Amino acid sequence: MRGAVLVALVAAVGNMLQGWDNATIAGSLLYIKKEFDLQTQPTMEGLIAAISLIGATIITTFSGPVSDIFGRRPMLTISAIMYFFSGLVMLWSPNVYVLLIGRALNGFGIGLAVTLVPVYISETAPSEIRGLLNTFPQFLGSGGMFLSYCMVFGISLMDSPKWRLMLGVLSIPSIAYLALTIFYLPESPRWLVSKGKMREAEHVLQRLRGREDVSGELALLVEGLGVGREGSIEEYIIGPASDGETIEKGQVKLYGLEEGVSWVAKPVTGQSNLGIVSRHGSMANQSVPFMDPLVTLFGSVHENLPAMGSMRSMLLPSTGSMFSMIGNQGRTENWDEENPRDEEGSASENSDSDDNLQSPLLSRQESSAEKDAARPANLSMLGIRRNSSLFNPGEEGSMGIGGGWQLAYKYSERTGKNGRKEGGLQRMYLKQEGTVGSQKGSLVSVTAAAEFPEEGEYVQASALVSQTAIRSRQVLGQIPDGPAKIQPPETADKGISTGTLFEPGVKRALIVGVSLQILQQVSGINGVLYYTPQILEQAGVAVLLSNMGLRSDSASLFVSLLTALSMLPCIVIAMRLMDVAGRRSIMLYTIPVLVVSLFALVLSNVVNVGSVLHAIISTGGVMTYISFFVMGFGAVPNIICAEIFPTSVRGLCITICALTYWIGDIAITYLLPVLLNSIGLSGVFAIFSFWCIVSWIFVFLKVPETKGMPLEVISEFFAVGATAIPKND
Repeated sequence: MRGAVLVALVAAVGNMLQGWDNATIAGSLLYIKKEFDLQTQPTMEGLIAAISLIGATIITTFSGPVSDIFGRRPMLTISAIMYFFSGLVMLWSPNVYVLLIGRALNGFGIGLAVTLVPVYISETAPSEIRGLLNTFPQFLGSGGMFLSYCMVFGISLMDSPKWRLMLGVLSIPSIAYLALTIFYLPESPRWLVSKGKMREAEHVLQRLRGREDVSGELALLVEGLGVGREGSIEEYIIGPASDGETIEKGQVKLYGLEEGVSWVAKPVTGQSNLGIVSRHGSMANQSVPFMDPLVTLFGSVHENLPAMGSMRSMLLPSTGSMFSMIGNQGRTENWDEENPRDEEGSASENSDSDDNLQSPLLSRQESSAEKDAARPANLSMLGIRRNSSLFNPGEEGSMGIGGGWQLAYKYSERTGKNGRKEGGLQRMYLKQEGTVGSQKGSLVSVTAAAEFPEEGEYVQASALVSQTAIRSRQVLGQIPDGPAKIQPPETADKGISTGTLFEPGVKRALIVGVSLQILQQVSGINGVLYYTPQILEQAGVAVLLSNMGLRSDSASLFVSLLTALSMLPCIVIAMRLMDVAGRRSIMLYTIPVLVVSLFALVLSNVVNVGSVLHAIISTGGVMTYISFFVMGFGAVPNIICAEIFPTSVRGLCITICALTYWIGDIAITYLLPVLLNSIGLSGVFAIFSFWCIVSWIFVFLKVPETKGMPLEVISEFFAVGATAIPKND
């Protein structure tokens, strides 16, 4: 996983440059106003700060769909180029209009980085540490702000501070970022799979995961190209199969490596088709009014995680596989990566084609009960190695897809519209819920005890079942003859399917993503960041530093520097907790702190507490607000937005969310100087505090927890939950 960590760090440099720009424009505006005589022109002052956001909005309109066509990596390279040229233009800027052009170019680079870096990291990161790695952009962004404030503060101590130098230095780190994107970053494996480039995707995954066998995750990426429409959540009790046992309808046989060794997954009877949530009460009659059923559904998954023994490393945890799966030794003799074979077993005419890879994922061993079957009923593609324990947290195998989830397949049969029976391959995302023996008193435990009387021989698992995205007919036709080919669905590399946007699960996810972006902006963070020096100067912070002999402008920049520094340990804490406590919990615990700090700022400006105490409260309030914001509401919305959409429309959906972000950012940044002049600091902070309260309510009622879940499983839960769970809206 070391490769994934380094790749995430490199990609996040784009956000470091955004943080650098935020600090330099905040500091340089103090001097730009004086040179261009903008003290009486708050509209032009706001435009200088907001023009980069306008540029970001324009580029964001195209960034998602274009990245779906050309890839994530080329767009990050273009972002670095834009950063470089914008720094040169701002270094020159002989007048305010050229400065606006440079700021617009800078916005192009910011828009590409802010929109695509979280997507790129989410698509390359292991699910166990995806939250941690997706916090890198927030950490490096704050680190860039700190370094920039140090530079700006140093320049402010000069007799004649040069704002052009403050802005132009951006070109230096952008050169390093450009080199890294060109020579180090690989393309997103999910994008490669969406284009049918299976071989290249496999090589990238091997580099990112640091192991040869990535067939399970490769199959997961193929499955992610399809959006679930008729899925269900089922529960199984998994135990050893008896010799000669007949596989009944609904059961799934799991074959092992050793001849004659197999396990059987028996569906739990007496449960609803929403097995995971059935133990938590009816979804239609919830104790919390207006709470989205998806929140309860996702929460039930995390509440039933098995005990994994010793604590895992938070930085590079070992994957706790539910099963010890088939590894490289599971490959059959006719495995041929370099020369894939077609359905007849002959060598492919195009030996360089990388859209058809043979895989041990879809392999079959016939049992005596199946040899006489006319079709491969109840066929499972999940191989299990017979060890002392069915569950082995210390090992990771070919079918492990991250976060303790496993991928299996089964053949199902149903009656079609014309009355004829139809069969098809279904994918199963399996999740261990712990040993059944630990679920004492539950309906599942009673059912399991009756079917598997030997305690310790069976385990409980939930399965998210839906139609597979792979070419089922071709696969099923090859199974008796050996390994099958994992191929992209027919829709691969045929452009963006805008119709998918109207799927219930995608619409539900869009509501969550867009709402989070709106609430993040109206809580005021970007306005505070851009105008921190002026806010502190207006609060009288120079009183605190008068004994240091600093001018008011240098004093406010120095406090801004300390504020940026205080963000770093807060983000480190968030990084440690993101995959442990979870995204939702972090927001629920940090947003109340934002409300308290904003109320303190309101009171300090309404009540006359003296100049010194007023400056202390204002400084402490701003620093607390910013520090806790970056822990939760600053990082989590982008992380969640990069996780909840299917691969086929992820770029387009991210564009919609990012446009919402930038439009809100522009409005707040442009209006803040006007608001400060009209209603003052107390009125501005009162508005921000109100929206923070609204944000907490929305997160509590509508935002599910996504930690540790593979991206494809998350989007599948949205699809299943939006169609199968009774709606309460």
